[in-house]
Amino acid sequence: MPLDRNQIAQRAAQELKDGFYVNLGIGMPTLVANYVPAGMEVWLQSENGLLGMGAFPHDDAVDADLINAGKQTVTGVKGHSFFSSADSFGMIRGGHIDLAILGAMELSQEGDIANWMIPGKLVKGMGGAMDLVAGVKRVVVMMEHVNKKGEPKIIPQCTLPLTGRRCIDLIITELCVLEMDKSKRRFVLKELAPGVTVDEVLAKTTAEILVPAVVGSVTCC
Repeated sequence: MPLDRNQIAQRAAQELKDGFYVNLGIGMPTLVANYVPAGMEVWLQSENGLLGMGAFPHDDAVDADLINAGKQTVTGVKGHSFFSSADSFGMIRGGHIDLAILGAMELSQEGDIANWMIPGKLVKGMGGAMDLVAGVKRVVVMMEHVNKKGEPKIIPQCTLPLTGRRCIDLIITELCVLEMDKSKRRFVLKELAPGVTVDEVLAKTTAEILVPAVVGSVTCC
């Protein structure tokens, strides 16, 4: 059966490596903080000036002054630090972040991403996504495979304003895991969620994707 949001986050956490500096986007990606593998040291960074985010707090441990870029209350791991937003973006633009895990509204078959606005809807600002997709060494997207209308989100070309071009390395949805083949500029179907078929993925994807003879299984949970 398709993965739920927490299972998608668990699979995304498998992309973490010891010593990584990682930025988690607003929304579903923040759940990854709850699934950092035991014994692994990962430094989670937030654009508002926090390095060393921990898991979300229990109700009795909420500190209203300790928030992430999405204004959610968070915890800090031992050694966490605070600094200006300018310094935080300096880390991102300077190439010091190993991995960004973001959400998306649309992705193109060449790895373009649209995740910051829908024309006609009020937007407070573009946030840090444009800096992240340009300055981070590896970019992973975790999201639902289709939108609320049931329309595919992995499409030939994005129709919404772009955040970045040819910048996505890996996609994790409730149905599957897709990895970019940079030589062919197409995503390759690498893993299927339990009970999900190749035909189901293809039926909900209008982008051209590559399907190998053997596809692995998601083993997050």
